Amino acid sequence: MRIRVVAGPLLRGAAGTNLGVMSGDDPTNRLGAYLKARRDLISPEQAGIQPGIRRRVSGLRREEVALLAGISADYYLRLERGRDSNPSPQVLDALARVLQLDDVERRYLTDLAAPRPRTRPRRRSEHVPARLHHLLAAIGVPAFVEGRAFDVLAANPLATALSPRLRVGENRLRSLLLDPEERAFHADWERSVAGFVAAFRQNIGEYGDDARIVELVGELSLASARFRTLWARHDVRELQGGSMTVRHPIVGELTLHRDKLPAGNLLLVLYYADEGSDSAEKLRLLTSLTTAAT
Repeated sequence: MRIRVVAGPLLRGAAGTNLGVMSGDDPTNRLGAYLKARRDLISPEQAGIQPGIRRRVSGLRREEVALLAGISADYYLRLERGRDSNPSPQVLDALARVLQLDDVERRYLTDLAAPRPRTRPRRRSEHVPARLHHLLAAIGVPAFVEGRAFDVLAANPLATALSPRLRVGENRLRSLLLDPEERAFHADWERSVAGFVAAFRQNIGEYGDDARIVELVGELSLASARFRTLWARHDVRELQGGSMTVRHPIVGELTLHRDKLPAGNLLLVLYYADEGSDSAEKLRLLTSLTTAAT
């Protein structure tokens, strides 16, 4: 399912639905949206507050965040409503402590508070240099190049043999959320999709106005309830590497390591198995099958 969403000052979906609201973002108040999303995720007990019997919200109230951070309730309200978007480092540190942010989330909060010029959404080009194409051809493991929005920009035959969704023109996030075969491919789909959505938000950073990213967020907001739920949480995470278990239709289950190596504004992604493992043997079988088919 692919839905074309036109990028502009105000994004609207079917029946005039504001995609910024659907996706959990107010595009004009990113800092306030993040603060609200994170306080909704902190229970009173986690913050050391007695919840009381008449409480209507599961997370923290605005005035509770303000009290714990040592700032006035009126000032915090201005921050969350976008009336003040340039808090001091001391205020940001206090809010990060109250909202129990980790290092990645703290950096994200600081970036949101940094002043930036308002620009119209535009599409930034991404070009794969020849040296990366040569490297993909020489590497003996599944490998591909992805852009900041997780678009597959280049891939070697082994990557496509591992998953047909790892081919040029596919988007890793769209495939994971909307393609049933990709969902079956990942042994722990829930964990994978949560990690990808959080890494996507972290990855786009200051490029949130990029027309390609605006379009993708709009499409996924309309097409995937799971994306809407995860996007509204405002989770951020660095997805630089790790391990995963996948189910290949021919060679069966594999446990693979994933490394993401920066290449300018792009990422080179490699999948490989522990030497001597059953998964390494299955990768060699997949390599031989791929070579025989070419």
